[in-house]
Amino acid sequence: MAIAASGQQAQLYWLALHLVSGLGARNALKLIRAFGSPERVFHASLTELRACGLRAAVAQAVHSGMSFEEAASEQGKVAEAGVEVVSIQDPRYPPRLKEIYDPPILLYAKGRTDCLDGENLGVVGSRRPTPYGMAVARKLSRELTQVGITIVSGMARGIDSYAHQGALEAGGPTVAVLGCGVDVVYPRENAKLAAEIAKSGVIVSEFPMGSTAFPQNFPIRNRVISGLSLGVMVVEGAQYSGSLITARLALDQCREVFAVPGSIVSKPSWGPNLLIKQGAKLVQQASDIVEDLPLDVKQTLARKQEEKDLEATETSTSGQASLWEGSTTPLAKRLLPLLQIDQSMHIDDIIRGCEQNSPSEVLSALSELELVGLAKQLPGKHFVRVWAS
Repeated sequence: MAIAASGQQAQLYWLALHLVSGLGARNALKLIRAFGSPERVFHASLTELRACGLRAAVAQAVHSGMSFEEAASEQGKVAEAGVEVVSIQDPRYPPRLKEIYDPPILLYAKGRTDCLDGENLGVVGSRRPTPYGMAVARKLSRELTQVGITIVSGMARGIDSYAHQGALEAGGPTVAVLGCGVDVVYPRENAKLAAEIAKSGVIVSEFPMGSTAFPQNFPIRNRVISGLSLGVMVVEGAQYSGSLITARLALDQCREVFAVPGSIVSKPSWGPNLLIKQGAKLVQQASDIVEDLPLDVKQTLARKQEEKDLEATETSTSGQASLWEGSTTPLAKRLLPLLQIDQSMHIDDIIRGCEQNSPSEVLSALSELELVGLAKQLPGKHFVRVWAS
């Protein structure tokens, strides 16, 4: 049934329904399916609303229209922030998300809404990753983006942030699904990352503007990450972590589950290792994921890869080689083999390994390696080697 209202009035009705206290995504969707549009929902009688299974207090809240005042305020915030409201009846609403049991009736989106409907892969993992996890998340996300897959993650600390960074480094869009309002940057240190994502990809949330990132929001957010995606890849996560919750949600939604193996003595690797034991696809490289995707998706990716992958690889390789040969000192070249990808090394240990050079010379050489993208400094003056593609 078509929506009777249009434009700003239609948006107001959607926001008002979304903001009814105690209604929830499942009941809101039930009402839309029963009445066809939010406008018709608000014109329904109490008897009709109760017949849809609503509790008396919730049915009364809908019937009274008490959420319209809050909806009008929300509409002003949306307009001021340049945010799009994408309802479940909007052509821009991602079809894949509609397939899940409890899709949100609307999404707040900041950026390119076309990124919501594509060859998407969810990437989740620990908020306290090891250097190995950081390197893997960044590398695989970069490689997957290069073959045309859009990375979907939660912009949280740790693996999420490195997944988004890898996608952006490859020049592709990425989708950040938040557990707070799209106008709230959480964590605060991701302000620059959020701006980059909104520019080339999209930030999306079902939570109202200004919503705080409460812990209970993240399981709700996770079903959208998996719901937008063809599958979910887990890179590090404890045995009872949110990453495994997302993996279970993906299975419930008939999505593929992928996992990156890790050391058997590393607690952050317990989660993905357990998933592999239970049947998740073991991932060592991007092709491990691509080969498990549906045929039509692989054909689309193959066309993209033929056009872009070779050129991107050649440009990256030649650019790095040029910087390496022309802009680094002999000491920097001697330092690189000392650094490891999967284990950080403290500056004091690096200096002790170069006794013939002064500490200032070692620090200068490390700075050179950082500038050409071959090394990275971690908190506490620890250094790791960057896993180059």
